[in-house]
Amino acid sequence: MSLKHKTIGLLGRTGLTAKMTRKDFRVAIATHASNGKTLDVGSGGYSIYSEFFPNRVATDIKKQPGVDVVADVHNLSMFTNESFDTVLCTEGLEHFYNPMQAIGEMTRVLKRGGVLILTTRFIFPLHETPHDYYRYTEYGLRHLLKEFDILTLLEDGNTIETLATLYQRIGYQCTTLWWKPLKLLWLIQAKMLLLFKRVLTSEYGDVRGTELVGHIMTSGYLVIARKK
Repeated sequence: MSLKHKTIGLLGRTGLTAKMTRKDFRVAIATHASNGKTLDVGSGGYSIYSEFFPNRVATDIKKQPGVDVVADVHNLSMFTNESFDTVLCTEGLEHFYNPMQAIGEMTRVLKRGGVLILTTRFIFPLHETPHDYYRYTEYGLRHLLKEFDILTLLEDGNTIETLATLYQRIGYQCTTLWWKPLKLLWLIQAKMLLLFKRVLTSEYGDVRGTELVGHIMTSGYLVIARKK
């Protein structure tokens, strides 16, 4: 085994490289497990939630193993209106160049009373470039999903955890002073930040401190919504 692979294995055992995002999403999504017909949008042929949706049609813009139908979310004309009980779209919305059109198509193929399960990013670095177009706040998501009843809107970490996630992503995606092993410094700092994740007692959506909010930063969101 090479030194590189030994190092990666060691970091994995210490937990320094374990992803900090989406750690609470699985439990919430499991409560909406369904045997109904499910459209999995932009899945890339693989979904960490596929076990909850056995009657799943996986779509992606590129043909690859596990993809059932090659489709662009902006044009799902191969599917008839209201033909799915559930639409699953995880970590895709920020990569759709026309989010309103994409949401419109997902809404069209979803049955009335059906459930949309969507995860996306808010405070997060560039990823999957160059097809990385948008970031979403809670308020933006509520606007996009105004034709739905929001059942769950869950933040992906609080403000300090979001800072820690950014430090970790610097370690993942950057080289420090031309020497890759220095990424360990960012990964350690990320873990150290987590020690302070409960120190913020109040957070405000304005600099005057008048609009109290839950958190001013989160890495992303899980939205579970029912079509009206």
